[in-house]
Amino acid sequence: MRKTINIAGRDIGPGEPVWVIAEAGVNHNGDVNLAIELIHAAKESGADCVKFQTFRAEDLVSRSSPKAQYQLETTDPGQSQFDMLKSLELQMADFARLKEECDKIGICFLSTPYNVGDVDLLESIGTPAYKIASAMSVEPHLLRRVANTGKPMLVSTGMCTLDEVQASAAVIRQEGNNQILLFQCTTDYPARVEDSNLLAMRTIAEATGTIVGYSDHSEGFTASVAAIALGACAIERHFTLDRGMAGPDHQASSDPQQFRQLVQAIREVEMAMGSSLKQPTARELANKSAMRRSIVAAKPLAKGKLLIEADLAFKRPLAGLPPEDYQALIGRRLGRDVQEDQAFSWDMIE
Repeated sequence: MRKTINIAGRDIGPGEPVWVIAEAGVNHNGDVNLAIELIHAAKESGADCVKFQTFRAEDLVSRSSPKAQYQLETTDPGQSQFDMLKSLELQMADFARLKEECDKIGICFLSTPYNVGDVDLLESIGTPAYKIASAMSVEPHLLRRVANTGKPMLVSTGMCTLDEVQASAAVIRQEGNNQILLFQCTTDYPARVEDSNLLAMRTIAEATGTIVGYSDHSEGFTASVAAIALGACAIERHFTLDRGMAGPDHQASSDPQQFRQLVQAIREVEMAMGSSLKQPTARELANKSAMRRSIVAAKPLAKGKLLIEADLAFKRPLAGLPPEDYQALIGRRLGRDVQEDQAFSWDMIE
């Protein structure tokens, strides 16, 4: 199975730097200028990618659709989901402007399509890949349309069973597209850390043969850091300029300072992961002689002495015979006098 995918010239997969996505989503509150501010803030915070959502409310929800529980808690409960989403729309022409801004400052642009028409729009502006939201990951019609672009697909799996995840991957592959990254995700905003279920990410990788990532909706970034140690090749997190702003996702998002701390933690974990080879580092080797011990004389010993256990001790530095030669010394006879604390060497032995 495929070991890496490539998005806008960047390889993503095992052994590559973790790809960090700032999910701006609808945190622009329907204002393209605020969306542009989010792009710049994401870049400054260390994100590799900034992602939006491309939709028209009338194509996404019915006018009578109730809000999700978290939306009732973060927005006016008397407002319908349709009216809320309508207020969060960007104009279709705005996405070309956002893509151009991302290209200009050197951050990858992505957006989540919700319908086939959204895919057509994103294709027209040259989006390099597609992110599929958890709710749409079980919709074969949309998956097929996106798969047929031939571009990498990053698919969240919140609310999914393993059977559904496998079915989604199969639909994409049936269209000849094997550029897939599947995100373990918990569809709750914010999600409880205990609901992260990070080990499922490994299960997904084993069951589908795809590379995997983690879309983090939890408070703090403990889950994201742990996900990297478990093999996540990409981390996604909601991003806002101000968590106190009005809107459904701001409270479950990271502000620029928090996101910067997350990226720093991710890069530190990458360094800490190191190599699977077990061998001392150069700095360890420099400390070795001072930290390890030699076999030394426990007291002054005269030439001709037959060495017994009580004659030997272990002390730093490692300047003579190492402790593993201890048994080999016992019962041997000294060929010269040895002072207390003097490290043994084989030329002292008859």
